Amino acid sequence: MRIARSEVPEVFNVTGAVARQVLGFGDATDYGAMTGEYFSLAAGTDITPLLKGLREDLCQSPHWGYMIQGRLTVTYSDGEQETVRAGDLFYWPPGHTLKVDEDAEIILFSPQVEHCATLNHLKGQLTS
Repeated sequence: MRIARSEVPEVFNVTGAVARQVLGFGDATDYGAMTGEYFSLAAGTDITPLLKGLREDLCQSPHWGYMIQGRLTVTYSDGEQETVRAGDLFYWPPGHTLKVDEDAEIILFSPQVEHCATLNHLKGQLTS
């Protein structure tokens, strides 16, 4: 799920302050500790081969985040694809992969246990 800033409803807009909020933007109820992560990804990067060996050969950690710059395509386990662009908020449920279309800078918030396991798997794939 992605949403452009302009599509996030305003809660209030007064002189000096604008608040926007989207409700129901994923559910972290059962995840415990979270991580804050910053990623720089080059155009053409496709993490799909690095996910081989994980359940469904996909990332099984949910992520909430913000695309600072660039563009990437997320593919979900059902085959649906979604393009995330600079300025978008996003939520990626478990069961996804991604390919970077334009150099990208993103901020992610992820469940610590699940995403550390995925990152350790990726590091193992990169060193083998």
